[in-house]
Amino acid sequence: MLDLTLTEIAEALQGELVLTDAASAAGFTPETVVNGVVDTDSRLIGPGDIFVAKRGEFDDGHRFVEPAVAAGASLVVVEHAFAAEQGPALTVPQIVVADSVLALGHFATEVVKRVRASGDPRDGGLKIVGITGSNGKTTTKNLLRAILERVGETVAPRDSFNNEVGAPLTMLKLTSSSRFLVAEMGASGKGEITRLIRMAKPDVGVVLTVGLAHAGEFGGIETTLATKTEMVQDLEPTDVAVLNRDDQRVAGMAEKTAARVRWFGLSEEASVRATDIEATAAGTTFTLHLPGGPEGEDVSRTVHFAVLGEHHVTNALAASAAALELGVGIDDIVAALETVTRAERWRMEVLGGNDGVRVINDAYNASPDSMAAALKTLAQIATPEQRTVAVLGEMSELGPYAVEEHDRIGRMVVRLNIKKLYVVGEGARALHLAAEHEGSWGSEAFFVETADEAYELVMADLRPNDLILVKSSNSAGLRFLGDRIAQSERVALPVQPGPVVEANS
Repeated sequence: MLDLTLTEIAEALQGELVLTDAASAAGFTPETVVNGVVDTDSRLIGPGDIFVAKRGEFDDGHRFVEPAVAAGASLVVVEHAFAAEQGPALTVPQIVVADSVLALGHFATEVVKRVRASGDPRDGGLKIVGITGSNGKTTTKNLLRAILERVGETVAPRDSFNNEVGAPLTMLKLTSSSRFLVAEMGASGKGEITRLIRMAKPDVGVVLTVGLAHAGEFGGIETTLATKTEMVQDLEPTDVAVLNRDDQRVAGMAEKTAARVRWFGLSEEASVRATDIEATAAGTTFTLHLPGGPEGEDVSRTVHFAVLGEHHVTNALAASAAALELGVGIDDIVAALETVTRAERWRMEVLGGNDGVRVINDAYNASPDSMAAALKTLAQIATPEQRTVAVLGEMSELGPYAVEEHDRIGRMVVRLNIKKLYVVGEGARALHLAAEHEGSWGSEAFFVETADEAYELVMADLRPNDLILVKSSNSAGLRFLGDRIAQSERVALPVQPGPVVEANS
């Protein structure tokens, strides 16, 4: 974070600085400079950091003020002051705010403003990329981070920090030497992306897809579209909207923005596109085409992309298009893409190895689009000697679309000729029923209530060379089932896998 005095931080948070006698005795004054990491998780606090006590749905961060101070926090942000009899929190300054989440947003806005103002004009100062979409945000963020880090200091979220808490926490990691901020911007309702954009207005706004992910929360696909469109509506003519030409809903956003549009996709109308795509179990090879060659012609390079799944090519194109707009050349773009070996932990992550068994653990998130893409990848990359096995759980937050979309995926499993299906959890029962109706029978499709039951069935029937996909929404918890299968003695590799490029986790 930037070097800021306690007074400056209090002003940015729109809060009141409280220095108890104990804090003053410890040497703190209003002019004390604090520059530690800001976090709402007391377990991640280290010496000099700033702990923000946030009230959550199931717990209250104010219960963890004392552990945060004991871990070395130099400042706590609270919604009520801690009195003398409440212990060691009083040895550090407190900033009292009306709402911790809103205060985080105010703080992030001020830090972004200061970093922009202090940037070196010779390198263009701080450039901000905002990324949204129903699917692919985290993967695209990780790919773009890998590209931009080759040319300058880059700040990007860990994991899927993309909401009203995660996004400002990422922004607060900026320093005076930061050249790029990659901000993943998610939403569960209208106005949320607009709020994030107003903390850090992008120079480049990326929209990947508009699908049914979280449609139950949004209230329908049209509301989802309106919400994702917020990414480009506030962009100025000097900014760039990077849009997916293959998604008609996204393509329609070109009429909603004042920014210059850069298209990406497989369409010939996209200036950043891919051809000659070939997907295998080792990843995907494709030819990347970018504009900008001598006399305006395309520049092309072959990319050996280790991230599993042809659908991730679209994410690579989005990252490439954004990087192009930030002045990164094709050689650096390709070199960076080829260093990334997985999209993210629990996202199309290939595990295992004994007796040729492989587990594709893709159970961090799931929507109808990503579930279909993962199943198509499973069928596409399997070799003749491999039996395909799908272990599937609920796709959450689909609201009134839930039964219909689980039904569609169940029928797809059969049509793709996936050899074995295990459906886990009551929320996914419609998927199992659809597979049975489409033509599966008792020895091919199974329904179980729990991940433990699924584990026992999968392991009892495991065969050499099996290719197993584990896929569900995060709430279903199957990512741990995928790890458990992969770590069993019958599957696990005898050595640790090689390094990966992923989020800061």
